[in-house]
Formats: sequence, C-alpha cells, structure tokens
Amino acid sequence: MAKTAQNKSLHKAKNKKNDEFYTQLSDIERELKYYKKHFKDKVIYCNCDDPRVSNFFHFFSYNFEKLGLKKLIATCYKSQSMDLFSQNDSEQAIYLEYTGDKNGNFVPDPNEIGIKQLKGDGDFRSKESISLLTQADIVVTNPPFSLFREYVAQLIEHGKKFIIVGNKNAITYKEIFKLIKEDKMWVGNTPMSTDMLFDVPEDFSKELVANKKEGSGYKIVNGVVKGRAQAVWFTNLDIAKRHEDLILYKNYTPEEYPTYDNYDAVNVDKTKDIPLDCKEVLGVPITFLDKHNPEQFEILGMSASAGYDKEIVGIPFLGDKDARPLISGKNTYARVFIKNKRL
Repeated sequence: MAKTAQNKSLHKAKNKKNDEFYTQLSDIERELKYYKKHFKDKVIYCNCDDPRVSNFFHFFSYNFEKLGLKKLIATCYKSQSMDLFSQNDSEQAIYLEYTGDKNGNFVPDPNEIGIKQLKGDGDFRSKESISLLTQADIVVTNPPFSLFREYVAQLIEHGKKFIIVGNKNAITYKEIFKLIKEDKMWVGNTPMSTDMLFDVPEDFSKELVANKKEGSGYKIVNGVVKGRAQAVWFTNLDIAKRHEDLILYKNYTPEEYPTYDNYDAVNVDKTKDIPLDCKEVLGVPITFLDKHNPEQFEILGMSASAGYDKEIVGIPFLGDKDARPLISGKNTYARVFIKNKRL
C-alpha cells in the first residue's frame, strides 16, 4: 500500500474509533440543566443515538414531564440490538417516539415508547432522518466527530437549534469557526477545561490500555476503562453565561503584551490577563471562547496554521510565508483575534 493511501486508511480508522465514544449521563445532566427554559413544549430529536440505550434518550424520557416536552424522537443506525455497542450490522434501522407518561408512574415504560421501522439505514443524512429533523425544534446528541462539518452544516441549512458534542479541534475548522465568528454557534456551559470521559466498546478499551497513556487517552473509573477525548459542547441556544462580562484587572504595557511580527495585534498568553485598557486587536488563546460575551468583545478572526485565509484570519497579514502568529521570529500558539467593544 502506498504511504499516502496507508495514512488515509489509518486516519479513517482513527476517526471511526472516535465516533464510537458514547456520552456519559453525568456529562449530559451537567450541561443540559442550563437549558431547561428552552425545552418546554418542544420536540427534541436525538438523531445519532441507539435510542433504547442512549443516555440522551434516557435523560429526556425520564425528565419528559419535568421539562414539559412535547415529543422525543431518536433514530438508530441499522441496529435494534440492546447491546450499547452494537456493530450496526442489523438489517433494520428504527426510530423511537415518546410523548410522555400514560399510566401515571412517570417512567417511560416500553409499551409507551413507539418503535417504528425505517426503510433506510437511519443515517442522519438519509431522507427519512431529514424528514424527522424537519419536525424537531431542538437537536441534542453526540454526532460522529469525523462527520462534524457535514453534520453542523445540515443543522444550519434546516435552521435548527442544537446542543451537540464535538471535538475541541472543530473550533479551528473553517466552516465551524465562521459560524462562531458570526455568532451563530458558541461553546456551551461546561468549561472547555472540564475533562469529558466516554464509554467505549470493550475491544477499543483494550486498544486504549495497550497503546495510550492513562490520564491522556483514557481513564479507569471504578474499574471501567473510559475513553478521554478533547471534547466540548456546542450550541446556538442562549445561555446566561454568554451575557456575563469577563472581569478585567490588568493594564496594558508593551513589555508584557508584545505585538506580533506578522499581525497588527497584541499577544495575550492567558484569557484572565486580557488588559482592560487596550484598544488594539488582541490575540487570545482559543479557550477564550469559553468566556466570550458578544456584548463585551467582537471576534474578528483566528490565526491560521496552514496558510493565510483572509476570511478566517479577519485582520491583515503582514508576513510573507508563515501565517502563524510570530513574536521575534518565534511561533506562538493558535490565537483568536478579538477587540474590546467597550473601549
């Protein structure tokens, strides 16, 4: 096999493994408690879930009345297996509908959940899944990381509200950052620094232990191997956090905040150290998005790594080759370019 083809094959296999990370109920509960006001009288759609065992379906079905939901829909990709980690080898894809408790015990009993067969494979891109998507008010799920660009593009195309899990690196994708810059998508309530662990198939857990470092690629919790991913919540639903000002306390000095060689912008190493009196463009860490209040700061762009892209970078590039932000000829970390609206 040619080296290029081999690399593509390995990359594809790696993506496939990342797509088999299953969100823990504790992480779902921690994030979704901040969106309760948005759920009342809404149709919730979990379109990347094996619904009978999905923690997303579990959360919404057991809190259906408490949240005041109208309907819950979940689709399953080619599998009716009760095994959480089915191999998607069933010939029949299904979807489930739940409209609330009928017998007064406030528990989603099997006979209260409508199980319906799909003609196709249940892929979120299929006509049947898109038809269900058009019925939904809010989409909540952990989509395949390898298809994240395409998945988000579909939600935007259909004008859907969403709360989804994605890889932190997705922030640097041109298509995703453009939405963040235009204030059409933002980081959810859970801090980006919060460690998110995921359930993984048994064979993959053995692979993680054999090839990854504990604490980095995986963690063992109560004897169970949990996959660790650089994950973050993304949403376009308003949350209180977006309207909280970042408290600034430091004053600008040229010594502490040097200007880049190739951008007319000031470097800030830590979000907490953003100067309160600087009117210039600031280059801040990507983790700033965790604290971004669009009423306080304007996002102008983001430094490029592979090359200068005017649409993404957002400010003039003063260099000739390396588009990464340089200070005295040395590369710094990726930066988001912002400006204080209050000055």
